[in-house]
Amino acid sequence: MADALSRLWRRVDPYLILLLLFSLFAIAPLFQPGYFWGAHDARHSVYFLFEFDRSIQDGVWYPRWAPDFTFGYGYPFFNIYGPLAFYLGEAFHLLGLDFVSAVKAVFACSLLFSGVTMFLFVRRFMGSRAGLLAGLVYIYIPYHIVDVYVRASLAESLALAFLPLNLWLLYEAVATPRLAAVLGAGFSYAGLMLTHNGLTLLFSPLLGIYLIFLVLSRALAGRKRGLSGDLPGLVRGLLRSSLPPILSLLLGLGLSAIFWLPMALEFKYVRLDQWMGGYYGYRDHFVYLFQLFSPFWGYGLSKAGLEDGLPFQLGAIPVVFGFLSLVALGQVEKGELRRLLVFFQLTTVVIIFLMLPASIPLWEVLRLVTFAQFPWRLLTLAIVALSFLSGSIVVGADSSPEGVSPLAVVALGALVILGSYPYLMPQIVEPAEGAVSFQGLMQFQRSAGEMTGSTTWVHEIPTWSPMAPYMVSEDKPLTTKVDYESLPRREERIIVGSKGYGTTFEKVIFQAREEGRITFNTFYYPGWRAYLLESEEGPIERELEIVPHGTWGKITVTVPEGDHYLLLRFEDTPVRVVGKYITALSVFIMFVAWGWKASGRVFVR
Repeated sequence: MADALSRLWRRVDPYLILLLLFSLFAIAPLFQPGYFWGAHDARHSVYFLFEFDRSIQDGVWYPRWAPDFTFGYGYPFFNIYGPLAFYLGEAFHLLGLDFVSAVKAVFACSLLFSGVTMFLFVRRFMGSRAGLLAGLVYIYIPYHIVDVYVRASLAESLALAFLPLNLWLLYEAVATPRLAAVLGAGFSYAGLMLTHNGLTLLFSPLLGIYLIFLVLSRALAGRKRGLSGDLPGLVRGLLRSSLPPILSLLLGLGLSAIFWLPMALEFKYVRLDQWMGGYYGYRDHFVYLFQLFSPFWGYGLSKAGLEDGLPFQLGAIPVVFGFLSLVALGQVEKGELRRLLVFFQLTTVVIIFLMLPASIPLWEVLRLVTFAQFPWRLLTLAIVALSFLSGSIVVGADSSPEGVSPLAVVALGALVILGSYPYLMPQIVEPAEGAVSFQGLMQFQRSAGEMTGSTTWVHEIPTWSPMAPYMVSEDKPLTTKVDYESLPRREERIIVGSKGYGTTFEKVIFQAREEGRITFNTFYYPGWRAYLLESEEGPIERELEIVPHGTWGKITVTVPEGDHYLLLRFEDTPVRVVGKYITALSVFIMFVAWGWKASGRVFVR
């Protein structure tokens, strides 16, 4: 046993251990009492997890509907927003952490994981010492701290861990197309998609350009060495190099189809006007060049003009390291590393340009990128490039960092930490709504317009609801969403009683003297279906028609005369079923491929 532990310890990279130890300064504020409730999305992150847990506790293992959002009318939040960060948060919650502590644990993981993935990416080309420096820059670069402690963007902060992981594993799929590399790159891309679809859409064009760069550079390098021969040989080389990473990306899309396919095809059924234009108009959120180099630090919002309360700085130390990468470029011998340094240097310049007002004409042409809302979100890509470049400053003329002493690398890492240490000061405040609860959720929604999402059948966004006072006063989940006020009062033509309620269903018993309508205080959205039951626990007799009714597009069911049971249930639409089957098929193919490899039938080297 002791020998096994000794061998394991010898295999552990000491610079990775150093990275984890130095990361403690970044996550230390998360261990102090209280929470930075005043951060931009701090309350959102907690109450998103609160609603996610409601579904999990109700036995819905892949939630799509948030039953208590929009004052109890419900909203398909998890159908259009990546769930992976909330699965991780739910795991911490089920282990015994409260909602706030679980969210803080996810933030801690996001910082640690992002440093590790950048370390692994840079180590592949420049060694462990460069990996240590790049990993520390990635953790402590100001925008990463902004994402956690100023914006409190839970999903985006976790997604940052997947960016270098995608770059590394996609490179492996091109350079050494083993099955493990192909599957790993597929998992990584699926993880990014399942964590933050918006950042995936921002990152994917860069990933595509990176892939083209890798394939072309390796093919041209092979031709110079005489390995590719004539033009047909070059084409065959291009095809051989591009096939494994393309398979990886297709696998990633397949593994995440359970999410992105319904998201893409059913996104049109939610109202976007409240998040497009106005404050969210991208024209008002470009960055002025001086802001990227300004030492300003604030906790406010992005605003039009120069009066931003949100810091956009790249950080003095990372910027200096980025400039020093030009010196490293002159020292590194010609080859793959040199080409990568040029690629990320050009990437940094292009991304900075796209954040400046001068790039508005380009944004007007590329209408597909307006979903980003804020051009400064491209900082997520800039910090990846700058971190990679930072690692290069410890690389010598032989493309190896071994000539740089460990003490010098540690000193540079300490400089990175000291440069950002004053920013590790989240604003710990008490929650204005009180403890995390149904009462707090209702009060929070009243003060945060982003929480009142609605579907396209809603003509007027509600500011309160008949259900909200109950959840405020009782601090309990609802027991029914039947709109009793809408029932015909004359001679009690329809009498309704609830027989069961959950996050995605309600069962009622009704007595109708004639055909009539029962309305539920739930926004209509594809997937809601109504059934007439033969008995309370009996089989379905037939399906009933659902009609969105009134200003708020509430679910209304036409019911027949007589005494019956009615089941209202949120189900998978055909596109959600297809997404599930594609994901299941992708998992099956992955296991089959791994089984073939284990049996010696290797079809990918």
